[in-house]
Amino acid sequence: MLLPSDDTGFRIRVAPSQERKVGQNRMHFDLTSASLEDQRQTVARALALGGQHIDIGQGPEDEHVVLADPEGNEFCVIEPGNKFLADCGFVGALACDGSQAVGYFWSQALGWPLVWDQDQETAIRSPLGGPKLTWGGPPVAPKKGRNRLHFDLAPPAHGDVRAEVERLLSLGATLNDTGRSEARWVAMADPDGNEFRLLTPR
Repeated sequence: MLLPSDDTGFRIRVAPSQERKVGQNRMHFDLTSASLEDQRQTVARALALGGQHIDIGQGPEDEHVVLADPEGNEFCVIEPGNKFLADCGFVGALACDGSQAVGYFWSQALGWPLVWDQDQETAIRSPLGGPKLTWGGPPVAPKKGRNRLHFDLAPPAHGDVRAEVERLLSLGATLNDTGRSEARWVAMADPDGNEFRLLTPR
């Protein structure tokens, strides 16, 4: 479990999996840079830790650097001066492949306002700041198996899980039968079919 010390606003949990990575992930991190030297240092550090350069179709004019972690999970190191992420921390965005409808869904589900809604691209951000969650709009790549990266929603300790499930269903989520009986969470999917889990209050 990674507990960011900045304004990231969410925990990042890395869990073991026996499932092979199939295709490009539907979400990836965008890391920001304060300068070209800062960008170079972030790339060099990632490569030294086992990352690698990958080609996902970016062109020579693109100023961001596309990398993958040791298991092939994509992430980008964004160039300095990027206005969209200018007031974000080191983790500037969690960039997702998804429809405008799914951006609206997550805005309502999390209670985070839309900070971008143009040409079917959407972005939301916590009222407290931190990274943006973005969806690139069409064309949305076809889903290939279960997503390796997903959201876990943690209701407050006094929360009513059944009421929260009903609220999320009313917003367009579906129950997701994974074939795994698990009392610690309810398996669900957003309107684009991306899996997420509603955790039971601790």
